[in-house]
Order: sequence, then C-alpha cells, then structure tokens
Amino acid sequence: MAIFEDLEAEQDRLDGILAGLDEAQWNSPSAAAGWTVADVVLHLAQGDEAVLASAAGADLWAGPAARGSMRAGSGATVDEIMNQLVLAERTTPAEVFSRWRQSQAAALAALRAADPKQPMAWVETPMKPASLATTRLAESWTHGLDITGPLGIDFPDTDRLRNVAWLAHRTLPYATAVAGVEPFGLFVELTAPDGTTIWRLGPEDADSSITGPAGAFCRVAAQRLAPEQSGLRAAGPHGGTGLAILRTYAA
Repeated sequence: MAIFEDLEAEQDRLDGILAGLDEAQWNSPSAAAGWTVADVVLHLAQGDEAVLASAAGADLWAGPAARGSMRAGSGATVDEIMNQLVLAERTTPAEVFSRWRQSQAAALAALRAADPKQPMAWVETPMKPASLATTRLAESWTHGLDITGPLGIDFPDTDRLRNVAWLAHRTLPYATAVAGVEPFGLFVELTAPDGTTIWRLGPEDADSSITGPAGAFCRVAAQRLAPEQSGLRAAGPHGGTGLAILRTYAA
C-alpha cells in the first residue's frame, strides 16, 4: 500500500538527518517548546512503541515508565501525557536514536502486517492501519520540521505531504467537535510542492473553501504556521473557521 511506502520514505529521510548530528546538536533546543532534539526523537519512538502495543492488543500506555497514572482519562491532556512520558524516559542521544530506529521499523512492519479492515486502538479513536500510518507520517514530518528548523538543515517539502493534507481534511469533524462549532463542508484546493500538480479534497460544491500551497496548509494543520501568515485563501461562511481549527492530531 502506498501509504506504507511513503511512511518508510519519510522515516528514512529523518534517519539520514539524525545520523549526521553531533552530540551538541542532539542536545540543542528543538522547535517543540521545552524539548531538545533528543526529546523529539524519544517522543517519536514512544509513539511507535504505542503502535506496537496497539497491534499486539496491549495497553497503549504500558511501557518502561510505569505509565498507568498518565493514561488517557487521568485528567491530563494528550500533550501533557506525552510530555510526562518524555521527561520520564530521557536518556543519551545514542540510546534514543537506537530506540527510535528499532521502534519505527517494528511499528511499520506491524502496520503492514495488520488486518487492513480492522481498526486499531489509538489515542482518541480506533483507526485502520492505513489511517494510523498516515498519522505516523504526519508526526514524523512535523517533528522533522521541529528538528531541522533550529539547526538550519534543509527539509524540503515532498509529494508525501498529500497524506498530511488528506489527514487534515479527514480530521475536520474532530476539529469542529473540539472547537465546539457545527460541522460544515469544506473544499480544499492545494498546489503540490512541485508547483504544478493540484490536490483537491472535499466536495467541490461546498460553500466554503481553502486554497493555496500544500506546504502552508500542512504546516497550519500541524500548528507550525499561523493561519494569517500562511498565504492561504479562505472563502465562504466557514472557510476562515476551517483554517483556524485545522489539525493533524488529537489533543
């Protein structure tokens, strides 16, 4: 399935970047507030281990850090839980890198081997393997931005962003629920990173739309770019709302 190939390619790109970092770079601040580069990679490893736990039918929050007190429903937000897990398991960059390499490869294999029609447990709602792989790709890409930006490392957009854009549009019902607004139709027309290809999402007859560069759309959805700085164009009664609440994650 193409999504698994895209996920592997995105992880391979990040692996190549991480392999070239020195100790000081691993321990330098990332663009994720309060986290070093090593912390970001640890977070990715923990996410991949959660995929493995889900594939095995185990507790998503089980693991080396005795995470029962930090499970969903404990009163903490997802972001707070993720931060607690990172703080609890910080270690050396070499150990983090090895852990991530092992966990991401194993998680990808588990997703490929899973029943494509059987939803797997995840943070907010069960997801089929292909959709879960899409969330992992979005996570890898987003945190790739967090790592490479402060270090001044080139991280060009690729056509794999079509998966991130799809996820952002597919997650719109969840985003409206979190924001406390009524669901609405939204047509999205994006220019792919090649500058020529057009990606279209949603009903073309929707009364609201967002148009512009795919990279900007995905960054807004990942909360790595403010809507007003994105250059995206929102039209119709709900276009502005859609742009404001876009997301690729649960929190």
